[in-house]
Amino acid sequence: MTTKTFQDTWDLDIFFEGGSSSESYHTYLSEIKEDLKAFEQHIAAFKVDDLEEVLGEYETVVKKVVQSSAFVNCLLAADVRDKGAAQLQGQVAQIHAKLQVLLGALDDKLVTIDEETWTSLLEKEEFKVLEYVLNERRRRANDKLPAVQEKLVTSLAVDGYHAWGKLYNSLVGTIKVKVKDKGEEKELSVGQAQNRFSDGNREVRKEVAKAWKEAWENQADTIASALNHLAGFRLQVYEQRGWESVLKEPLDNNRMKQETLDTMWQVITDHKGTLTKYLNRKAELLGLEKLSMYDVSAPLTAEETKLSYQEGADFIIEQFSKFGPELTEFTKKAFEDRWIEAEDRAGKRPGGFCTSFPVSGQSRIFMTYSGTLSNVSTLAHELGHAFHQHAMHGVPTLNRFYASNVAETASTFAEMIVADAAVKYAKDEKEKISLLEDKIQRSVAFYMNIHARFLFETRFYEERKNGLVSVEKLNELMVEAQKEAYCGALDEYDSTFWASKMHFFITQVPFYNFPYTFGYLFSLGIYSQALEEGTNYEDKYIALLKDTASMTVEDLAKKHLGVDLTQRDFWEKAVKKSLEDVEEFLELTK
Repeated sequence: MTTKTFQDTWDLDIFFEGGSSSESYHTYLSEIKEDLKAFEQHIAAFKVDDLEEVLGEYETVVKKVVQSSAFVNCLLAADVRDKGAAQLQGQVAQIHAKLQVLLGALDDKLVTIDEETWTSLLEKEEFKVLEYVLNERRRRANDKLPAVQEKLVTSLAVDGYHAWGKLYNSLVGTIKVKVKDKGEEKELSVGQAQNRFSDGNREVRKEVAKAWKEAWENQADTIASALNHLAGFRLQVYEQRGWESVLKEPLDNNRMKQETLDTMWQVITDHKGTLTKYLNRKAELLGLEKLSMYDVSAPLTAEETKLSYQEGADFIIEQFSKFGPELTEFTKKAFEDRWIEAEDRAGKRPGGFCTSFPVSGQSRIFMTYSGTLSNVSTLAHELGHAFHQHAMHGVPTLNRFYASNVAETASTFAEMIVADAAVKYAKDEKEKISLLEDKIQRSVAFYMNIHARFLFETRFYEERKNGLVSVEKLNELMVEAQKEAYCGALDEYDSTFWASKMHFFITQVPFYNFPYTFGYLFSLGIYSQALEEGTNYEDKYIALLKDTASMTVEDLAKKHLGVDLTQRDFWEKAVKKSLEDVEEFLELTK
């Protein structure tokens, strides 16, 4: 156990001192604009022999753009009222759009290289390691509109498509959830209110749920407009490209086959009966006929285990130390060097994320920590993301852009280490039940909550093809999806979930739902191997992480786990492994 005291606010000054007023950051943005001009000239004059030099330039400029974007996103997440950061975000969006246009132009140049020359190019030593990604870029470019039209789409997206996502984020920062706390009326941010859903007192949860619903309903019309126009833009682009399925882009982005996705959801659906038993047992233990949506995350006892930020950090470090030295030392560094913004205060954006500062070789983690076991899990989860980014150091930038589904692998793996250890070292049966339940909550989230998101989003896009979808219809689609995903096990659902779940409004990543479930189950397969091999497994684990952005997930699983993801076997084994916790829970709570 460490004896060092950790602060729960992050250090961004190490990158650019002075926040949104930072002179060095403004200078940095100017430098990037000059770099982009030079990059544009080199692409315009591109010849086959220039490929190595142009890719070297790509490496430099992409790292800088990612660094600049990460900084401003961190500022806005920590303080949604930071007007200076909001203005800077506009500049960064323009820079990012310019980069995307240039990358599109580069891809267009790659497409013009004849097949024979291309094949001989990839045989060269300097390009061998980039073969998969370079081929992928050529294939994706062929799959899109001509370069001039794609350039127009990317340019228009800044103040069209992406603007709707930004509007949503800005709006969420202003939403206040009005609740009573010990007779006194309080205004909570949505992040603070969300933490109240794991309160041990049902009356508190019920009151927050009512206030939560009212808060989102008050903004429902505006949020529905954002969702409709965001989806409308996406559908128009798909139509112009000749893409029939809304899942084409997310599956391609995740380097994953439709067959793999279908098999995963089918196996999960076939095994939901066990989770339904858990939900029914939990209702019984809470003295209810059926759970409401706001009861799903509730603790089983009012005496919920609470850990201070320091205790949570120490616990995570201790458990990681049983897996491997590199993960442990990395995690200590993240806490000691203040890579984490966890303070529980108003004015922060809800949710949690991890973002990379590739020029500096660091990451930053954002969340709101109030001491629940769920918070400890979130912290471990985001540290897993950061370790994934750490594992990619030394890998060429082109080979670092892993997809959402494998991005969730390292994060979920880290969560499992902490959750399993907590159960193993429970001080008594009561605590063991509580900790088991915390683990089961993840299965409920990945198999039911995220399935509801997937069902909703798939059906919403079909509706949107016929025109704007009303608030009433969005509510109806959301409740239908939740009823199906939760197998009708609840007596009250969250009709405004479509408005409060930011994942529906992320413009960089379409369908940011199924990747979480994939990552969870994929992690279970890796975790099972890790348990068998102990601390000797860390090197193999890092080798797998290094490969996550340079092959399909099917090839990744075949190479590192020896399994076929299009078949049921892997998914059956993984789902059954997670449901062992439910069986133990049901036995202990007879």
